[in-house]
Amino acid sequence: MNQYETNGMMQKFREAGYKIADIDEGKSDICIINTCTVTNMSDRKSRHALRKIKEKNPNAIIVATGCYAQVAKEELEQMEKIDIVIGNDEKRDVVKFVEKYIKDKNRVVDIQDISKQKEFVDMGQITYTEKTRAVIKVQDGCNQFCTYCIIPYARGRICSRRPESVVDEITKIAKEGIKEVVITGIQVSAYGKDFDSDYRLIDLLEEINKIGGIERIRIGSIEPLMITDEFCERVKKLEKMCHHFHLSLQSGCDKTLKEMNRRYTTAEFGEVVRKLRSIYDDVILTTDIIVGFPNETDEDFEHTYDFLKSIIFYKMHIFKYSQRKGTVAAKMKNQVSPEKKEERSKRLLKLSSDNEKDYLNEYVGK
Repeated sequence: MNQYETNGMMQKFREAGYKIADIDEGKSDICIINTCTVTNMSDRKSRHALRKIKEKNPNAIIVATGCYAQVAKEELEQMEKIDIVIGNDEKRDVVKFVEKYIKDKNRVVDIQDISKQKEFVDMGQITYTEKTRAVIKVQDGCNQFCTYCIIPYARGRICSRRPESVVDEITKIAKEGIKEVVITGIQVSAYGKDFDSDYRLIDLLEEINKIGGIERIRIGSIEPLMITDEFCERVKKLEKMCHHFHLSLQSGCDKTLKEMNRRYTTAEFGEVVRKLRSIYDDVILTTDIIVGFPNETDEDFEHTYDFLKSIIFYKMHIFKYSQRKGTVAAKMKNQVSPEKKEERSKRLLKLSSDNEKDYLNEYVGK
């Protein structure tokens, strides 16, 4: 998502006659940090990046935008060296904000209430510097409200991009030589749910599959329950679809899943895996796992370990739970110690490494 939106902001500056400078080639007149807030570490990295870029470019106009800017306006206002602070919906007008600052020399802080945003903010046509692959944003916002996650407050409710806009962009870049597209969003599996029609993600994928010049289609992280019998029947007919699905699990313990507000059980997740393996004998499955969620006991973790061992993912991305201010989970009792999180993380990283070898033999080596 950030890659796509950063490309979009760069495109706006190019269209206005600005030159994009290489971060390592020397001083810049304008520096923009597209921040992240998915974890507390992301917040720290965003603040560090803002300080560092100002040190390298002391006379530059410094712009902070993105998710951290959206949810931490007051914190960034205290950083006096930042000249412009704008939220996610304001990214498409970044050039206007910069030129307003150049004209008035007054600090700009403009962050709207993103929960009131009902329409998809379209960045327009983007010129890609990559030779063969492009990330295409088709959806924004999230209605899930997982108890550990701040993103719905940074991105607002689900907003889907009109299919004709998506198809037009991909048709254009296909003519420029792009062969592969990655379809992404904050909650991409919810694509189309805000439309008046029954148009959904699978309908969009079928249209993209028809575009000449595109040879490969990938999807970003998806919610497991979007994998229905109908989805499987339709997706297996798309010859350009890559046989890789990143199914965001987060825990292999039903008790923990419920406390995370994930809205599915391990049994339902296992059925999704069965469906995908029934339509592709070479399917690649990857996932995300959080260890050390509040109230996760040793027994709960063992449930997760055993479930992951039974599924055999190709690769697992392991995250140690981090208290995120503003979320329900941050206020929960029985926070797990850093030592326990580290121990559990190491065990799952070892399992992930072992699974990768088994996966290649069991599913890809047929």
